[in-house]
Amino acid sequence: MDATTAAGRTTGGRAALLILADGRFPAGGHAHSGGVEAAVKAGRVRDAGGLSAFCRGRLHTAGLTAAGLAAAAALGLDPVELDEAADARTPSPALRATGRRLGRQLMRAARATWPSAELDALASALPKGAHQPVVLGLAARAAGLGPEDAAHCAAYESVGGPATAAVRLLGLDPFQATAVLARLAPELDQVAGRAAEAARRAAGAGLDALPAASAPLLDITAEQHAAWPVRLFAS
Repeated sequence: MDATTAAGRTTGGRAALLILADGRFPAGGHAHSGGVEAAVKAGRVRDAGGLSAFCRGRLHTAGLTAAGLAAAAALGLDPVELDEAADARTPSPALRATGRRLGRQLMRAARATWPSAELDALASALPKGAHQPVVLGLAARAAGLGPEDAAHCAAYESVGGPATAAVRLLGLDPFQATAVLARLAPELDQVAGRAAEAARRAAGAGLDALPAASAPLLDITAEQHAAWPVRLFAS
């Protein structure tokens, strides 16, 4: 049975969360490696151990930042202002383009799945696409989910995509890739909790309270990857 918040808004159950977090949800993420393709080519990720280190670093930087933005959007903060905050936290032009491309695809899937006036308004305000974490948070809100749910989705996505891509890039045993994610589960919970708490602070203190963790190497390699004439993944 659905629960109801103090504000009276009905919240979704675990089924909605599973649908949104499912890798088969048609949001376009399967075409992106989250930077692990460039890391594999550079020799920084060669096996399950290297993948684990890569995912842990991504989780606590780009993942934390994305989770904070998603949680804030799910909480009801202004999504256009959040999109500007996402831009400020994404110094790489290639990653900004990727974020908006993924946001457009997620917007299409979310509006078809959970029709929402708030999603419609954001699509109208930013017809070229909003950043993916902002759309993710608003989709979670449309599905009746809360900020912690949105943060968990964003945090999991930040490592789930690279782990799946590594199976194709390295011929890695899928069991090993899944084990990497399972061992990161406690840290995923911690990051999601930090992100949701930051979103609540931002509701009163402003968007500067949201995480702004950076991963300069991801920014640099994203620019290099975008210039490759041949690549398996879009980013």
